[in-house]
This record gives sequence, C-alpha cells and structure tokens, in this order.
Amino acid sequence: MKHCYNYTIFYREEAVSMKKAKAVTSSKSSRKMRPALSPEAEENQMISLAMDLAKQQLQDGTASSQLITEFVKRGSTKARIEQEILEKQKGLIEAKTQSLQSAQRIEELYENALDAMRNYSGQNNSEDR
Repeated sequence: MKHCYNYTIFYREEAVSMKKAKAVTSSKSSRKMRPALSPEAEENQMISLAMDLAKQQLQDGTASSQLITEFVKRGSTKARIEQEILEKQKGLIEAKTQSLQSAQRIEELYENALDAMRNYSGQNNSEDR
C-alpha cells in the first residue's frame, strides 16, 4: 500500500510539474503581434487569438461546455453541408453579377454600333439637335 501511495504522490508531483510546464509554454504563445493596419486585419488578429485560446483550452481539458458544443457543431455533417451550400450560393451570385455586367457591355456595344450606323448613313442625331 505504501508503494502505491508513494507512486500516487510521485504522479501528483509529476502532474504539477507538467502544469507548470504548460503555463510556461502558454506564456511563450503570447507572441507579439504588429499593430493591425485596418479594422479587418484587427478582427482577423482577434479571431486568431480566440482560436488559439480555444485550442489550448480544448487540449488542456479546461474548455467550457459551450466551446466544446460549438466545435462539435462545426464538425457536424449538417454544418459541412450548410457551408457547401453557402459557397455554391456565393458562386451563383458571382455568376449573376458577371452576367449583368456582360449584358451591360453588350447593350453599350449595340448602342455604339447603332450610333456608328446612323453616322454612316448621315442621320447624326447628336448634331441635329
């Protein structure tokens, strides 16, 4: 029994020294960041810091139930499908935008062609008025 008790004490001392080592590594991870040049860059820095902290808490086993639930939801099949749908919707919006811009360019070309034909046939409307 004494041997088990000594082993337990040794194990606890080892665990305490491991916690101190983790604290040292976490202070090393508090790296200096250069100041953000825009609000978007500052937001990205804050997100990065929050993600680093969340990762550390998950690794240490100190993460809250809300944090764990958030990452479980992000990893679910439903979340992946929703992300895929959002990406496809984004592509669709970009295609519609390009189509509208193309239609505007075609309309301008038609107008230019009609103006050129009018000028060629001697029906220059802009000079007559």
